[in-house]
Amino acid sequence: MERARYGTFELTDAIRPSYNMQIVPRQGFRHDEYSDPDSKTRVPVILASASRERLFDLFVDLVGCLGDVVNVVLETSHHGDTGEHQDFIREHIDVPVLSSLLYEFEDILLNDGCTGIAVVNPQRKQEIQFDEHKLLICYGSPQELYERVLIKHDVYPDGNLRFITEAEHVHSSTDRYIDQFDSFQYRLGIDGCFQDDTHFET
Repeated sequence: MERARYGTFELTDAIRPSYNMQIVPRQGFRHDEYSDPDSKTRVPVILASASRERLFDLFVDLVGCLGDVVNVVLETSHHGDTGEHQDFIREHIDVPVLSSLLYEFEDILLNDGCTGIAVVNPQRKQEIQFDEHKLLICYGSPQELYERVLIKHDVYPDGNLRFITEAEHVHSSTDRYIDQFDSFQYRLGIDGCFQDDTHFET
């Protein structure tokens, strides 16, 4: 758990690979596809991994691809005994307001292995997830928008890239992050838990 750096790639405090090092973390992105179980439609996806020093600014820049007003889904597994999530949704928030809040709560978003966030434009059917593993998952078209932002941050395509989620791994959290999550939820103007079906579930 003490080791965070693998060559030029540094993990956040949220997650660590298993001891047998089945997958060595590294930077890059690859293309994939999401199959919606209800509508049976297929949605193009980009999955990306970025080193700690560029990860958060990259996430905020990707959110900027979604337009001026978005929905936010705040995700937590803090209180789940078997890893299940609770989703909290805030609809119709201006992106500049959201960006300011994201930077205010950068610590928990980067370093808590039980907190994730998704930013959604339902009209465009586009979504950026910054999940508990601190991977970036970009849903919808045109993917060229996402690719340009990723490459600007020196995150390049790699069809052979494997992610930390594809092998055994360990999440990390603290009681301090439970309090921060509650504060973030309050600042977003969310006062209840919703089983939300307006965003893509990984």
